Amino acid sequence: MHVISKKEIEQLLPNIDSMPLIEKGFADYSEGKCNIPPVGELIMEKGEIHIKYGCVKGGDYYVVKIASGFYGNINMGLPNSNGMMILFSQHTGEVAAILHDECLLTDVRTAVAGAISAKYLAPKNITAIGIVGTGVQARMQAEYLAPVTDCKNIIVWGRNPEKLLEYKKDMTDKGYIVTATMDMNELCSSANLIVTTTPSEDVLITADMVKPGTHITAMGSDMPDKQEIDAEILRMADIVVSDSIEQSQLRGEIHQALKRNAITNDDVIELGTVISKGVGRSNEDQITVADLTGVAVQDLKIAEAIFHGATKS
Repeated sequence: MHVISKKEIEQLLPNIDSMPLIEKGFADYSEGKCNIPPVGELIMEKGEIHIKYGCVKGGDYYVVKIASGFYGNINMGLPNSNGMMILFSQHTGEVAAILHDECLLTDVRTAVAGAISAKYLAPKNITAIGIVGTGVQARMQAEYLAPVTDCKNIIVWGRNPEKLLEYKKDMTDKGYIVTATMDMNELCSSANLIVTTTPSEDVLITADMVKPGTHITAMGSDMPDKQEIDAEILRMADIVVSDSIEQSQLRGEIHQALKRNAITNDDVIELGTVISKGVGRSNEDQITVADLTGVAVQDLKIAEAIFHGATKS
């Protein structure tokens, strides 16, 4: 059994092209090649724990991933997220590796999924990237878009002026041109690729804010009570994409829209189908939405890649 630390994982990640691996995972999932049980959750007063697990049928490994979110940690100088992935042999059940990534790989695979969504759904001419939120994913979602777009213009929205200024400094230091705002209308009027990254339970973007030609990747709403975008946005969208239609019945923006009868399941297509059949954006005026709640096959693909990288080195 291998125990792979976060430090080792950080050293291995630059040598791994995770986008095609995770694209393949999404395609496998949508083609019925995966065994992915429902998400396990433990909700407590101060934090939430998500347990995702699964395999590709006939593969070598299965994964169990534990990821937590303790959103008050930032006030104590601690990261909001933590966790690990455990890779098991699908043949014997033996533990192949414990990846003590402290939620880094969850962050990476989530950011990669955002980039994949933009690859197939965002307009060709991205005028600005709108980032809703100022945390870890707010940074990573922008950075991981590099293979998809050379746009360096970011407009970032947040509630806290100090965190907005910190985000602006950090991303400016990385070569981005950053505008900070507390006005969501300003963000939506400036950006045609928007990524929402908050744990909000209140709508942040309303339908009247969204202009034609906009793509929204909504990845903050991963629980039944979370919602970042108005259900009416999904009603008026030309394409609504889910990473998992099954999971979307119970969580995320699609869940909220289904509850309000804004859409039906027939209005939703899975990201894996978009990838395998090439049925993404077809013109620059379409409004598109990708609702990402996170699927265990993403964890499996990135855990396997790190394990193979660690055992080869």
